[in-house]
Amino acid sequence: MAPSNALTARFLPNAAIDPASSSTTANFEMTIIRNIGQLVAIPPGPVAGDALSSPPVIENAALVIEGDRIAWFGAEQDAPAEARRLKNSPSPQPFPLEGEGVIDASGGIVVPGLIDCHTHVVFAGSREGEFVQKIRGTSYLEILESGGGIRSTMRAVRAASEDELVSQSLPRVRRMLSAGVTTIEAKSGYGLDAASELKMLRAIRRVGELTGVEMVGTFLGAHATPPEFAGQNDAYIDAMTAPELLSAIRDEKLAEFADVFCEKGAFTPEQSRRFLVHGAAAGLIPKVHAEQLSASGATRLAVELNAASADHLEFVTDDDLAALKGGHTIPVLLPGCSFFLNSPPAPARKLIAAGLPVALATDCNPGSCMIESLPLVMSIAATLLRMTPMETLVAATANAAAALRRADRLGAIAVGHQADLLIVDAASVDQWVYRVAVPAVRTVIKAGRVVHESR
Repeated sequence: MAPSNALTARFLPNAAIDPASSSTTANFEMTIIRNIGQLVAIPPGPVAGDALSSPPVIENAALVIEGDRIAWFGAEQDAPAEARRLKNSPSPQPFPLEGEGVIDASGGIVVPGLIDCHTHVVFAGSREGEFVQKIRGTSYLEILESGGGIRSTMRAVRAASEDELVSQSLPRVRRMLSAGVTTIEAKSGYGLDAASELKMLRAIRRVGELTGVEMVGTFLGAHATPPEFAGQNDAYIDAMTAPELLSAIRDEKLAEFADVFCEKGAFTPEQSRRFLVHGAAAGLIPKVHAEQLSASGATRLAVELNAASADHLEFVTDDDLAALKGGHTIPVLLPGCSFFLNSPPAPARKLIAAGLPVALATDCNPGSCMIESLPLVMSIAATLLRMTPMETLVAATANAAAALRRADRLGAIAVGHQADLLIVDAASVDQWVYRVAVPAVRTVIKAGRVVHESR
């Protein structure tokens, strides 16, 4: 296809780059990715309707990075003169084929870095015993009543030091990075007391510092009620919205979002509202675990509070869909959870037909979805949710960025956007998603720098 005006935009001037937002040095070195078989130019989110399945695809493409930003992209033969130089060479030169500053995609596809916009990836302990119990027919509620479930992980998190939380979580996040995830939302919610929740949020931040992954902290203070507050949900909400706790989260910049599990057996819509309103007063943007086990009205609460996202939606209703269409809350689907639990999935095709910008995430957690691979979840979404491979990619990039209020910077291939990019050893997105669980991500670029290579 012929490049559009956006695809042939002139080279991004240095003045347009904000060094303060970059994790790279400020010398704005140039990197050229060439010999791209297909460049999938996903636009900034949110993306819905027909655009969800048909972003521009440029054959035989090239892309230029300056500093931490995308400076130009298009057909390699159309590369502007400014892209035909390396670093600070004063005059145009033949398009470089190799050497410092050149990455050969070897005919692979280039896509935005994946964004896992709903995870519980930082935790302590392991619950494979419960996995076997579920296979044998034990219900989630039976496991919970026997002291397992979230409370099992709560005990492990409370017993772990911050260093131990970091060391146990680092391998998971590094594996996610190797699978192409450059940004991860990570929730607390396994401490269930002030000190342990703060410990989790500090560990999340440290994991990001140690891996180069952009970790986005979410305070999931209202995940479950701990034993010391059994039967006292309102008192527990009071404890999790105490001014000193919310002030510590705000002052240390430990979280951007507040999340709640609004569900029968967890927290009512009114309790959820109270938690989220207090969080918003402390600068935390609402998110909601909504309609996972039943139709609870949580989605409509999310829209009412202008939440960034409503997540799960397995039991979403027509009224919920109407509310989502009238608001700005992103519906986040978590099909890995349905796969892991052998439970009904969210009605993705119904949401897409309604014109909603669906996002995808792993929901990586030790109990209901011990899946770390977002590409695997994309394949699961294709089979369980009947999403096309391209729809799954847009959902895991542009729309996932929108679910984290980062669509102006992440999740797209657009001039001026942060250069979070993947080189994937596949002929097309269809082939990548079709080859279920095959490690195909060759190169991971975060903010203009190569942070992982598989070879």
